[in-house]
Amino acid sequence: MDYYYEKLFDYVSELLIMPEEDKMICRRLFVPQFVPKNTLLEEAGKVPQYHNFIVSGYMRNYHLDADGNEITNDLNNDSRFFTSYFHFMNRTVSHEYLHCITDCHLLRISRQDVETGAREGSTQEEYTIRVLNNQLALNKQRALDIANLTAEERYEQFARQNPNILQHVPLQYIASYLGITPRHLSRIRKNGSSAF
Repeated sequence: MDYYYEKLFDYVSELLIMPEEDKMICRRLFVPQFVPKNTLLEEAGKVPQYHNFIVSGYMRNYHLDADGNEITNDLNNDSRFFTSYFHFMNRTVSHEYLHCITDCHLLRISRQDVETGAREGSTQEEYTIRVLNNQLALNKQRALDIANLTAEERYEQFARQNPNILQHVPLQYIASYLGITPRHLSRIRKNGSSAF
């Protein structure tokens, strides 16, 4: 299980330097968990109880539109934190689902233990804020891309930046994330994005 925590510490080290005391707190508060493929880790209509760090595997965050279609809001490309951020932090009822697309190895921390870690450690509050700010920036950039890039440009940019997702995540989820239909995405891939 030490591998789980090393992945977490490697990720956090890109944001700030975590002292050994805080690493010990993380080892105590983050719980390793294996989640099988196609599990709904969180469902809409509930207050999210956990912040998840993906050690390995692929997850998506999605909601249902007015017609009941699944709209993918987020996909992970590698190890990182993954949750319904706004609802987790504000303890509000979420309209989102967290879906393990593949088998996933996670480290999970409860909302209460996040507060414990922030109280006992010197860095958890800061790196949590940085993770949230990074996610807000990614969400803003995605909205700008959907508004300003063609479907072809969005796919080509996504393929360059996320080759691992293309290998492990079904195209219907990628199409939804890019704001296009699966049929349109198949046409784009067939007509000229063969390099990806």
